[in-house]
Amino acid sequence: MNYLAHLFFADDNSHSRIGNLLGDFRRGVDVKNLPEAVQQGLRQHRAVDAFTDRSAEVLAAKQYFSAERRRFAGIAIDMLFDHFLIRHWSTFHPQPFDLYTQQLYQKLAADLPQMPASMQPTVSAIIRQDWFLSYADINQLGHALDRVAQRIRFANQFIGAATDIQAHYVELEQLFLQFFPRLQQHVQQQSW
Repeated sequence: MNYLAHLFFADDNSHSRIGNLLGDFRRGVDVKNLPEAVQQGLRQHRAVDAFTDRSAEVLAAKQYFSAERRRFAGIAIDMLFDHFLIRHWSTFHPQPFDLYTQQLYQKLAADLPQMPASMQPTVSAIIRQDWFLSYADINQLGHALDRVAQRIRFANQFIGAATDIQAHYVELEQLFLQFFPRLQQHVQQQSW
């Protein structure tokens, strides 16, 4: 899952938000010296990723990507599933999405000084550029995926992943709708 989903599962406190995002920024961070609540959030992040990566729905979703893009399909699916979470937000969360993100951005801005330096630029960009609103638009999501492809350090054919998504949008959406309630149940059953 991507940033929005990890924050969706975080408890409503700084340590949990930071820990649930830290999974994508832990390189060079001495995790053992972080508060236990941050480590707990990191464990939750890892458990969400592990459950996601081995789920039947995600494995099936990867098959909708062309052979040349399949190597990076997991990245596209993570971001696409944030898109579907936004699209179906009212099914999974009682608070309107606009209000949720407005409050979330305020909380993340207040959390910034406590975050490892490696996280701060990306989290600042998420807030400043309103990434979650852009993920709601499939065309903007396609542009974001292309930017990810450009940052990959070696030659790849990941650019244009949105073409595969648009060709199989309905099927991918159905896989998300099957998957996300199972992920919610998995998270609720865990003790971090």
